[in-house]
Amino acid sequence: MSSLTSALPPAQGTGARIARWSLYLILLLFAAYYLLPLLLMIATSFKSPEEIRTGSLLSLPRDFSLDAWSYAWNRACIGADCRGMAPYFLNSLVIVGPAVIISTFFGALNGYALTKWRFRGANIVFGMILFGSFLPSQVILLPMAQTLGFLGLAGSAGGLILVHVVYGLAFTTLFFRNYYVSIPDDLVKAATIDGASFFQIFTKIMLPLSLPILVVTIIWQFTQIWNDFLFGASFAAGGAQPVTVALNNLVNTTTGVKQYNVDMAAAMIAGLPTLVVYVLAGKYFIRGLTAGSVKG
Repeated sequence: MSSLTSALPPAQGTGARIARWSLYLILLLFAAYYLLPLLLMIATSFKSPEEIRTGSLLSLPRDFSLDAWSYAWNRACIGADCRGMAPYFLNSLVIVGPAVIISTFFGALNGYALTKWRFRGANIVFGMILFGSFLPSQVILLPMAQTLGFLGLAGSAGGLILVHVVYGLAFTTLFFRNYYVSIPDDLVKAATIDGASFFQIFTKIMLPLSLPILVVTIIWQFTQIWNDFLFGASFAAGGAQPVTVALNNLVNTTTGVKQYNVDMAAAMIAGLPTLVVYVLAGKYFIRGLTAGSVKG
């Protein structure tokens, strides 16, 4: 870039620098606009109620205190339950783990079967699965509620896991199908000639080559399931509710003076896992998305 700039005439080189710094400034403004609410939430969560009432919204806390975080985690009242966010945070972990693993596994299996073991009507089957990714979540509320009632899973964590697995299969199948298209069919043919079975090829050849798209799918499913509110509010009851529903109930529970620092701390607790996942694995998410984009 520096050699190209030096080769340009002075006027063009100056124009290129101005354009580049203008772009940096615009990106910086967008980043500040995006991060400002997060910074305000973090700052407010460390303030005392008195400092919130008497100070400025944009000011940093004078005395950092973790009291709001401790109260939100252990003692905040969520409806009539005053055990804090901790039990509901655990509920979300219990729901997310199996739902992500099961939906990712079956999505990989579907993508493998649809690309490497082509059968009559495979494209029609894939089209029907793909259609599921365009269905709004509100459309499936009634039939899913009837299904959970028939299975005896209504209002339970197991029922919510089933909902997320079924709803997420369309997306995981799409991810793996598009990725496996880019893997040469000769690998499967050679393994078949050597006597490898359907599942041997899947577990010993396809899955080891699937690390990029596995990362994408796990991050996608983890984020979608952890941040879900509609399914959690519709299909979980009482102590089985996830952390997002608990956060909503906490914010809407008023006993005396409104504790904005506790609300902000609870919101940070609810959003921290997805934030950590994207900070630590965001670059792998982008790499995985582009890994299977050569053929499609």
